[in-house]
Amino acid sequence: MLDTSRRHRCGMRRHKRMWSTLLCLDDLRGLVAAPELPRKGKDMNDTVSTFAELIRTNVRPCSRRYLEREKAGNARLTAASDGTGSPLRESIFFRGVLNYPARALMPPDEQGQARLHDLDRHLASIQRVFPNTSTDALMCRLACELLESAWRERAEAGRAGMEAPAGCACRLCTHLPTPRQRRLEDYDWRKSSGAPLTVKTWPYRQELDSVLCGGWVWTRKMNDSDQDIGLRYRYEDDILVFQEYKRVAKSIDIESLHQKVGEESTRQASSNGSRALVSGLFSTFKRSVDEYWLAHHASGFVTLPQANPFDKQTYALLQILDCLFWHVPPDDELWQEANLASLILCRVLDDMTDTRADAVTGEISNFWLSSMSTHDKAMYAACAIALVKYGCMPEAHSVLWNTWLMDTTIVWMALTGRHALWFDGIIDELRPVRDCPLCGIEPNSGAGLLSGGVTLKFGPQIRANSLCRQARRLSEQCRAHAPDVWPLFERELAAFEAIHGEWHGDHETTWEILSRTYVAGVEACLAGGKGAPEVQNDAGAVGTELFHALNAPPTWKEDTALLAYMFGCAHPHFLWNCVGYSGGAVAGDALDG
Repeated sequence: MLDTSRRHRCGMRRHKRMWSTLLCLDDLRGLVAAPELPRKGKDMNDTVSTFAELIRTNVRPCSRRYLEREKAGNARLTAASDGTGSPLRESIFFRGVLNYPARALMPPDEQGQARLHDLDRHLASIQRVFPNTSTDALMCRLACELLESAWRERAEAGRAGMEAPAGCACRLCTHLPTPRQRRLEDYDWRKSSGAPLTVKTWPYRQELDSVLCGGWVWTRKMNDSDQDIGLRYRYEDDILVFQEYKRVAKSIDIESLHQKVGEESTRQASSNGSRALVSGLFSTFKRSVDEYWLAHHASGFVTLPQANPFDKQTYALLQILDCLFWHVPPDDELWQEANLASLILCRVLDDMTDTRADAVTGEISNFWLSSMSTHDKAMYAACAIALVKYGCMPEAHSVLWNTWLMDTTIVWMALTGRHALWFDGIIDELRPVRDCPLCGIEPNSGAGLLSGGVTLKFGPQIRANSLCRQARRLSEQCRAHAPDVWPLFERELAAFEAIHGEWHGDHETTWEILSRTYVAGVEACLAGGKGAPEVQNDAGAVGTELFHALNAPPTWKEDTALLAYMFGCAHPHFLWNCVGYSGGAVAGDALDG
């Protein structure tokens, strides 16, 4: 068995090899002949259907063990409601997104075809050296063609405008608050690398010592601790951090990493690392086509509307390549639908939270929030809330790799100042808790999101009859610190313990974070909606101070679960305040898009 320090060193050697591979695609093309990938023709209906069929062919249903654990967790929660296991009151069905019809899109323009031709040569080179990437390469090619077509259709529809999403009178949609107006200067906080940590999470690379990028290390450790299959030190997978975030990538000493790709690096590359090459190409391609059309918009050649032509299926297909490569699980779990649903809903969460920043900067992927119906946006958000609750259940863990992903995503977004409550959701009053449909959502893994659909069940909020000792200490601290918030805070602690069981976390660290984030946000609502920037800035500050404490056993999972619940499910609800937003004019610069 390797000791920890040796595993770190081995991981970093692999990481440098794979990072060099991604940086040196021109050298890689020189190693092999580069035949073009076969193409399905220029019919965009054909492209969409081919992509959808590729996903359907590969997706695998949940294992029996997984379904049994999910059923057992919800049965325990239902039984806790009144001791009789009475059924919940109502349910809403959200059809699987790949079962919706896809609309036809324009083919890419001449410049887009040239970019795709260059992409073909890159993908063919990678596929020759790494034969295990054939499916990944085809997905990348199809996704990039969809992206090119969507941008062209958006640009050509710009002057005529696009149809606004229809309203909805269902119980979920009528519960949406009215979003506040935002300005470009409200987005100064949105930095790709996040605030620097006071205690380093990653001991090897200075450019990764931030809350945002430290989240990758934290989530990897959380997931691997459930099964201990040796993936927590596989740093080559985190190559995606560099491709996704410009400001981080610019700080890397590229010259020192630039080396020729040879037989040794290709022989020792992992499947995750080779997939990272394809995902890196997709990220690079996406950035290039984004910047191309935004430059045309800025120069006046085209007028981009605050909408895009995506329907639910084409949006899911475009995002699924991203989904498959963030926090890649073991090969035998990669295509399990519960894993894909978790990844997709994490992307939805990120898109919803960042939609306003993207609305003023022009990034296309998140404009589905402007084009999609209010009801569908509300259903995606409700699915994300249900998944956060599911991740708080002990039955959810130790079965699949990514079961901690949604909870850790919620927390590190909150600790970088990106929480919708204190960024977009400081409204002038709190919605009443009684009969709130969101408070009573039953935990759900979202496993049918792609295919069969998801049935969300709603009912009265289930709460523990009494708090355990550590939770009582949190409640007492809140009562002394913020007596106006305390009744709501104690109520939500009881709801959390009904889902999670008794909480035995670090009350000092957890209270320090909650008092400066969730409690401060609720106080701002009660005070008439003022103080959002102050709460947001302090959320980032407490993140840099205490983020490292969330990585420390034995309380790390307990602390993460409670913080995820308070940020994701507690009243008022995370990301719900973003759902009603529709963009105005495209303005500003590209930031990290």
